[in-house]
Amino acid sequence: MKHTVTVSGRDERAANLRRDARRYMASSAPQSPHAHLIDAATGGHVFVTDGSRLFDADADLFAELRTAQATASVASVLNRVGLGGPPRIDDQPLTDPPLHALSLAIAQKCNLGCTYCYAQQGDFGGAAKNMTRETADQAVDLLVAGAEPGARLNLAFLGGEPLVNRATLHAVTRRGAELARSRGLRLTFSITTNGTLLTEADAAFFEEFGFAVTVSLDGPGEVHDRLRPYKGGKGSFDRVMSNVRRLLSLQRRMQVTARVTVTPKNLRLRDTLDEFLAAGFHSVGFSPLLRSPNGGDEMQADSLEVMLGEMIDCGRKFERRSGAGERYAFANMVNAMREIERGTHRPYPCGAGAGYLGVSADGDLAACHRFVGDHEGAMGNLRDGVDRTQQSAWLAGRHVHRQEPCRQCWARYLCGGGCHHEVIRRGRPACDYIRGWLHYCLGAYLRLTAERAGLADPRPLVPA
Repeated sequence: MKHTVTVSGRDERAANLRRDARRYMASSAPQSPHAHLIDAATGGHVFVTDGSRLFDADADLFAELRTAQATASVASVLNRVGLGGPPRIDDQPLTDPPLHALSLAIAQKCNLGCTYCYAQQGDFGGAAKNMTRETADQAVDLLVAGAEPGARLNLAFLGGEPLVNRATLHAVTRRGAELARSRGLRLTFSITTNGTLLTEADAAFFEEFGFAVTVSLDGPGEVHDRLRPYKGGKGSFDRVMSNVRRLLSLQRRMQVTARVTVTPKNLRLRDTLDEFLAAGFHSVGFSPLLRSPNGGDEMQADSLEVMLGEMIDCGRKFERRSGAGERYAFANMVNAMREIERGTHRPYPCGAGAGYLGVSADGDLAACHRFVGDHEGAMGNLRDGVDRTQQSAWLAGRHVHRQEPCRQCWARYLCGGGCHHEVIRRGRPACDYIRGWLHYCLGAYLRLTAERAGLADPRPLVPA
């Protein structure tokens, strides 16, 4: 009997979250490429696409803009009320961008057997291999060579599982830190690890150099073990959590984040978020699996709908906790609030192929870590440097103004057109999800700022 009640309760919760998601997806459907209207408890608001600017709108202006959507005259209304002007983003692609970040596939091998892994269980579809110390040093030299004094750079370690090649990772980190100091540069370090090989010595090392450590965890216990087993089939969760406690207890300079790849098999997001935050992670973030090498576990329209409902559920708890001045480190929400606050507007989704490149174990350069071994994102090699011809063609072709249906979407400069690798390999199955999430986040931002403005001693929008 208890089992029946529990299942019924879960089904009702899932149905409510799905209804919520559908409502946000419907409300966020593109009506104009120039603006998006938000009818909230705080009143009418207009999000101006160009510049990602958010304004209050009185009832008359809001009604006029709603009518203008139907007649494709939104731009003329915005110009008349002073919200138009020259475009902040034009059609010109970036040219010869300075390099500020590299990710090293320092070990193209892995001890886990995650079937959805973009790196095809670590070896990128080729022979398992480690990056040599010489290749890693060449990568650091490339990163610092053209940097201006005072520049902030990042060196990231990925795989496969980067700790398979621990000695090279430690050595190149020490060399990079010293080289940066000698040239007046600020070099930060990051690593994405499955957590199975972490040791006390690693924890001390990451703390010494202030690493941003991202641990791949796909949910509590059985859920994680089903998605991220060892190659022999044994679950990895208990080992990961045992190892990661050493880092969580030590983090001062380093920050340890849990990253959850969301598939149709691990959609209970708030349970996962609360469990990992209670464990002591600095923050927890979710990312839908939109592309896997064999198509397995990819998110489809129905599972993205469930995910959006779950994300909004997590967001509402963030609103409650943040409104009370408490920290609730839901990374997706924190990042969204900061981007809305600063008015992020960009013609690309990230720095891939521009200021950020991936490096294979053999020293080939790629648009990012996901394009290692993929000709679509080839960008030269360490021996000859960045292939500027390839890079220029990439930046011209990947500009959001050259993407469809992006050019007609109000969210294009917040989204940037979506992950290049996912779009090239699968298309854009998640546009409704992304817009629905952004629409919710814009409303949450309005609610939180209204609440903050009403306080005698306003709290920060995102508690530190």
